Amino acid sequence: MQRSSRDPSTLPTRLAEWLATVLPEGANPVVTLHSGIDTNGMSSETLILDAAWTEDGEARFGEYVARVAPAAEDLPVFPDYALQDQYDVMRIVGEQTDVPVPAVRWMEPTGEVLGTPFFLMDRIDGVVPQDVLPYNFGDNWLHDASRQDQGRLQRSSVEVLAKLHAIPDAATTFAFLEPRHDGSTLLEKNLAHVRAWYDFAVPDIGRSPLVERGLDWLEAHLPATDEVVLVWGDSRIGNMMYQDFEPVAVLDWEMAAIGPRELDVSWILFAHQVFETITGMLELPGMPHFLAEADVVAAYEEMAGVKLGDLHWYHVYNAVEWCIVFMRTGARQIHFGEIERPEDIETLFHHKPLMERLLAEAGA
Repeated sequence: MQRSSRDPSTLPTRLAEWLATVLPEGANPVVTLHSGIDTNGMSSETLILDAAWTEDGEARFGEYVARVAPAAEDLPVFPDYALQDQYDVMRIVGEQTDVPVPAVRWMEPTGEVLGTPFFLMDRIDGVVPQDVLPYNFGDNWLHDASRQDQGRLQRSSVEVLAKLHAIPDAATTFAFLEPRHDGSTLLEKNLAHVRAWYDFAVPDIGRSPLVERGLDWLEAHLPATDEVVLVWGDSRIGNMMYQDFEPVAVLDWEMAAIGPRELDVSWILFAHQVFETITGMLELPGMPHFLAEADVVAAYEEMAGVKLGDLHWYHVYNAVEWCIVFMRTGARQIHFGEIERPEDIETLFHHKPLMERLLAEAGA
């Protein structure tokens, strides 16, 4: 899936010239670009690069990843890419927890170097549960692992959420993540943010009765909670790198927010259920034993020492967000000539049967 119209051949020189301004004088950096995009994720551009330079008379070398905000003309998934917020939340998590976030190095906030802002972080070695084709389709390291190793990965991934949610005084520490929308509670503000995101998506692809039905139900049944934790946002195993079935890097912070912990716990479950829905439609076995809700909830409550509220509202919330992601990625595929514009945009929603079931169970 194409994410950008940026010319990769120009990037090494631009990056080297910029690094010369942030490294000590006389560093003379040289940048080697290894990849233009990563295989997981559908939003930000990810550049894989090496940098070599001279410092204090000695040769230095670094392996980095650049997270680059997409250009507006490339139909980004989100209306806004607050890269400084992403940089800051990763830095704070790295300082206050042992959650394995890559060390962030340099931030370029102006967009004058590559056309949009970006930052560099350390590159970590590890493997990622694949999105294309989804890991539960089979014939990959996670699907083919033993049940014991799959369970170890599941439990260690849930532990990441518990540790993130344990960061004290999240309302103050991460105040910059509070949604800039009206609402009497953080959850109401987060929901208003999702409504605004849908409105942003509509002009490029069209309206969705299913999304609007979901939003109306969510607004009418908003849970009463004033809980404030750091919410990773895109809390799925496809955004973690693993070694020996343990996380070594927690990535993709562009959906980070503050709010109730159920947002993250639901997301890690729901992301797997999206893939399970696809395997079900294709009559593939899938991995129904993996990331089962009862198991994840029990593990999380044990680790966090808290009782979770009912997750159904949060599943519908995340189902709506997945719809909007598919609206934006579909519009971008149309823009780049990868697909024809469908007559019914809801055919882009790979999890549509799952969302319809959740709404039916809610009486919506």
